[in-house]
Amino acid sequence: MLDYLMGVVLMIPWILKYEGPAAVVASLMGLSLVVYSFMTNYELGGIKLIPMRAHLILDVIGGLFLAASPWLFSFDDGLKIPFLVAGIFELIVTMFTKTRASDKPNEAEAQKAREWKGAVTR
Repeated sequence: MLDYLMGVVLMIPWILKYEGPAAVVASLMGLSLVVYSFMTNYELGGIKLIPMRAHLILDVIGGLFLAASPWLFSFDDGLKIPFLVAGIFELIVTMFTKTRASDKPNEAEAQKAREWKGAVTR
């Protein structure tokens, strides 16, 4: 869900009131994030052509690019920190993303399944 949310937020630079190279970078990064997320083979993917590992590689590249873009394209000083933070956030989320479902449910998931099963059979 974060992929789509971040993609949409990046595509609407006029809400954050910036323009020029920063708006172009943000819009293109947001659009590409939404497109490759839709094409990823995961729960929220529509077409499911891109393996999750490839998606995560694209996330890392995008995060690094977002973090470096203020210096690559000479953004205004007020935009450097938001782009750096967005890039680092993308990298952190990528580090904690599972590439496949767990083989064993954790105890909380198992308890929810038992409760659901009990509610259905009543």
